[in-house]
Parts: sequence; structure tokens; C-alpha cells
Amino acid sequence: MSVEVKPFRCEVSDAVIADLKTRLARTRFPDQLDGAGWDYGAELSYVEALCAYWRDTFDWRAAEARFNRFPQFTTELEGETVAFYHIRSPEPAATPLIITHGWPGSVAEFLDILGPLSDPARHGGDPRDAFNVVAPSIPGYGFSGPTRHKGFNAQKAAAVNHGIMERLGYGRFIAQGGDWGSTISSWMALQKPERLIGLHINLIMGRPADPADPLAGLNEEERATIARAKARGNKEAGYQAIQGTKPQSLAYGLTDSPAGLAGWIVEKFRSWSDCHGDIENSFTKDQLLENIMLYWVTGTINSANRMYYEGIGPSPRPRITVPTGHARFPGEGSQTPRLWAEQAYNIVRWEQMPKGGHFAAMEQPAIFVDEVRAFARQLR
Repeated sequence: MSVEVKPFRCEVSDAVIADLKTRLARTRFPDQLDGAGWDYGAELSYVEALCAYWRDTFDWRAAEARFNRFPQFTTELEGETVAFYHIRSPEPAATPLIITHGWPGSVAEFLDILGPLSDPARHGGDPRDAFNVVAPSIPGYGFSGPTRHKGFNAQKAAAVNHGIMERLGYGRFIAQGGDWGSTISSWMALQKPERLIGLHINLIMGRPADPADPLAGLNEEERATIARAKARGNKEAGYQAIQGTKPQSLAYGLTDSPAGLAGWIVEKFRSWSDCHGDIENSFTKDQLLENIMLYWVTGTINSANRMYYEGIGPSPRPRITVPTGHARFPGEGSQTPRLWAEQAYNIVRWEQMPKGGHFAAMEQPAIFVDEVRAFARQLR
């Protein structure tokens, strides 16, 4: 396997774009019951409008230029190709930071935070808060895919992240993530804790302090939050069951139909964000499509979904001792009580964010950047 790190640019042929537009023009949309809204899944009129915008207005070349604003590279690790951003700060004392996305997101979530994190002085911040930023596409996602081998799970993704940082020459660093990125970053903290200055996650799991009495030690608000999360999980976890058991069956439709792919993804961006029912309170159509396009042009929705299959089943972990910060965004569906989180992590920072949801870096970039800076400042 090559250990070479090669420069990379996002470049898609005109033929791929022409094929996409043809498919969008020939979409056969499903029916929808009167008054159903989003109750049964992605709402018909919104998906129709998004696909029309995608076909007639969305400028992929402008999006491509946004992706190429920052240096990108590829290398091979754990038998897979991985593409990643690496932005060296102009500040000589910048802290190394690796930030990892989740599903159904991508590095498109980070396009508005890479500049402020790496060059705060240029964006109205304090130069002492600068980071050398590394942002990989998880193998199987976007230009890091599709994966080629069975068994690629979060533990292997964590090993890939460590490998990237080693090849770039970073001895110690902060790891940050949400969704799968939270799980992957947590495994990084377990695999090589001596290399992490700190761990910062905006989705946190835990376990009861007393397994025999899970609600022991929780106040009424925390108990109500758990009840809401359980009810939400019963309604929202269907995708996880499908992707965790039969991802290949689902992949035919999502890989062949751009409308199918859009419907599967945008429903989650609406349900998991702090948009109060209107997805465009949190994201523009261009932002949604930049993310969807990374799946479409690379044909990686199948390999991205496969991570659920590879990660199915219990995954007991010892307690993480690396100093851990948690940003609790109100639109995030999983709201673990701090007492439970402390059974699994060495919590040194626990912050309630004023707004934002599951895709925090895209949805509230300024708030997200301020929180990551504050966490790093706390560790100095």
C-alpha cells in the first residue's frame, strides 16, 4: 500500500452533470396523500421543487470551486482510499485539529468553518485560537469511496484518522466530531489516548450510573428528555434498521435516482435540524445540494450506508480518559444526561448551545467555531 500523500481536486466531468440533468428531467415522482406534509417522509412538493432547482438552477461548477478553495489530498490507509482537507494555519502556534463528519452529511458541512478555524485573524478572531485543520471524508463517503472491503467500521475509520495525522506529522491534536464523527473520534481517544490533547463532540452517548435503576440520579427534566428521545427514536430509527441490515437493497434506488437520493437525505436534514419544520430556516438549497452531490457524483451512498451494517450490534467501550467537551445543540435528537455521559467520558466541558442541530457546523457555523475555540482555550 502506498504511504504517499497526493494533492487532490474535486473535478467532475460534463458527462456526469449532463446525465444527472437527464435523470432529473425524467423523474417519476410518487403520489402523496392530501394533507400528509412530512408525516410519511420527505414531502412531495418540496422534493419536486428541490429537484427542479437542482436541474435548472444549481451551479455545480460554483460548488466545485467552493470545495476547491482549500487544499485537499488523498492517501491510502486500512486498505482504503481517503480524501481529506488539510489547511495549515498562518499562525505558527496553531493547534492541530481533526474534524470528522457523519451520515448523511459530508465534508460539505465544514465549508464555512475551515477558514475561521484555520485563520481566525482574517475572520475577526484571536490569532491564538488558530488551528491546523484536517477534515477527512470518512472512507466510503464522497471522494473517499466507495470502500472496497468488508468490515470497514468506526474503529477502522478511527485508525485511518490516526494514520492521516501521523503522515502529516502531528504528534498531538484535538479530535472533534458529530454523528459517526463522534463515534470515530471517541474510538481515536481509546486507541491512542496519549495523542489526543482533547476530544470534543456534539453528539454524546453514555450509560446509566446504576444499570439496575437507569433513572437513578436524574432530575425530572432529564427523565422527560430521555422519554422524548425514546419516542423520537421509535419514529426516526427506521433508516438505521434498513441500512444496518439490507443496505444493498436500498442502494439500487438511491444510486440510480437523484430524486430518490435527495428524498432520503433531505428528510433527515429537516428532521434533525433546529429548523422548526421549515428546512430552509437552517439550510439553503445550494447547501443541501452540495452535500447530496458528493454522494451522487461518487456513487457512494451505498458504501456510506454500509457503515451501519458493519457497526450493527453492541460495542462496549471502556471509559474514555481524554479530556472531553460536549456541545449540546437543541435540535440534536439524542440528548444524553450528563450523569450518563460521565460514565463513558472524562467530561471537562458541557455547554448548552443557543440554537442549532445535528449538522451544527453547517447550520450554525459561527456558534460552532466559537465553541471549538473555547474548548481548545480551556485545555491550554
